Amino acid sequence: MNRIIFFLFLFLIFSPDISQAQAFIKTSDLFQNKDENDSAGRLNITQNPGIDTLISRYILSNKKHLTTDGSQGMEGFRIQIYYNSSRSAREGSAKAKAEFISKFPDIDSYAQYTDPGYFKIRVGNYRTKTEGFKDFMLIRKEFPDAYFVPDVINFPDVNKK
Repeated sequence: MNRIIFFLFLFLIFSPDISQAQAFIKTSDLFQNKDENDSAGRLNITQNPGIDTLISRYILSNKKHLTTDGSQGMEGFRIQIYYNSSRSAREGSAKAKAEFISKFPDIDSYAQYTDPGYFKIRVGNYRTKTEGFKDFMLIRKEFPDAYFVPDVINFPDVNKK
């Protein structure tokens, strides 16, 4: 009997902390006006509270998508032009990246290292394989071992055409 009371007591103590651990984001918080202009209009959102739950889950699930430089990103594709784990892989990856930059200066390139000693060079930020197919065919002429790989890519630049 004392055990049941003890576990019930522990449950009541720690249950508020468990529910506070997850961040909850309201839709109205996403659309707040940063300007303190009194002449601006007001936005009232009336909706089912389940939508706020779905939005919070979506935002939290996307926080795990980090690019190679640690910034937020999205799922997409890159073209891998170099992948090696030999003793000279570091120098080979630097050489491959320099060669790529000289031939394709307008396409972003990313050097990556993964354990247990693999050096990779991946290029581009493509949401789909179809979007990057034209670049892939050009790159494939210079780097015949190139292929598409799924990766977390940078968000597309909305100002770039």
